[in-house]
Amino acid sequence: MTRKTRPIAWIKAARKDFEEFPSGARQDLARALTVVAEGGHPDIAKPLTGFGSGVLELALKHRGDAFRVVYALQMGDDIWIVHAFQKKSKSGISTPKAEIDMIRERIKRLKEALR
Repeated sequence: MTRKTRPIAWIKAARKDFEEFPSGARQDLARALTVVAEGGHPDIAKPLTGFGSGVLELALKHRGDAFRVVYALQMGDDIWIVHAFQKKSKSGISTPKAEIDMIRERIKRLKEALR
């Protein structure tokens, strides 16, 4: 039995930010993205509130730092990585407003581009 693996597509800026993560964090997040592509739900995935269904966040703690990868499942056939960032704790556990605004803008532009 073969699995149907969905392609993973990246917004260019998100890929660039992801590449700057430490290698261990990149490897852990890449494994989690593979689980997503194969139709699974990794332990570190959670819905990102305020965006409706289909927008999720991988939340990884790595050597005392927090790394996030935001992806959208309902944008065509691909899984779209819309943002990757290191979370700096300025606002407790919530995602900073600047990051939320960037995610919202990137999703908007992606939807327009995929029409």
